[in-house]
Amino acid sequence: MIPNPRHSAAVLAALARSIDRLNRAVGSAVAWCAVAMVVVEVLVVLLRHVFGLGFVAMQESVIYLHAATFMLAAAAVLSRDRHVRIDILVGAADARRRAVVDLLGALVFLLPLAVVVGLLALPYVVRSWAILERSKETSGLPLVFLLKSLIPAFALLIGLQALAMAARAWLALAAPKDAP
Repeated sequence: MIPNPRHSAAVLAALARSIDRLNRAVGSAVAWCAVAMVVVEVLVVLLRHVFGLGFVAMQESVIYLHAATFMLAAAAVLSRDRHVRIDILVGAADARRRAVVDLLGALVFLLPLAVVVGLLALPYVVRSWAILERSKETSGLPLVFLLKSLIPAFALLIGLQALAMAARAWLALAAPKDAP
C-alpha cells in the first residue's frame, strides 16, 4: 500500500499543532508563576525590612517559582517563535532557507540537547524522589524532589517542541515552491 502524501502531511501538521497547543497551555499556566513570584518577593521584602521577619520557605518558594517559569515556559516561547535567534543565517532569507535552518536546528541541536538533558537528569531526579529530598534548611520547603523534576519536564517539552518545529519545517520544504 502506497502512503498518501496529503494524508501524511495532514497528520504531521496536526501533530505539530497539538504539540504547540500543549506547550502554549503549559506556558500560559506557568505565566502565573511570574505573578506569584513577584507577590511573594514583595512579601519577603516587606516582612524582612518592615517587620524584621524572615521565612526561609518563602524565600525558597521564589526560587521554585523562578525555576518553574523558565523551565516550563521555554517550549512555549519556542512555539510562539519568540526565542533568541541568530539572524546571520536567516535574516534576509526566503521561507525555504528558513525552513532548512529550522529543520537542522531542531534535529541537530535542539532534539539532541533535550535527549541528553533528559537522560542525564533522570538518575538525579530518581535519587531525589527516592529520598523525598527536602531543603537543607530546617524551615525550608520539603519539595526539592519536585523542583528537580522540572529538569526532565523541561527536556520533554523542549523535545516535543523540537519535533513540532522539525515537522513544520519539513512540511514547508515538501510544499510546492509556488505555495504560500
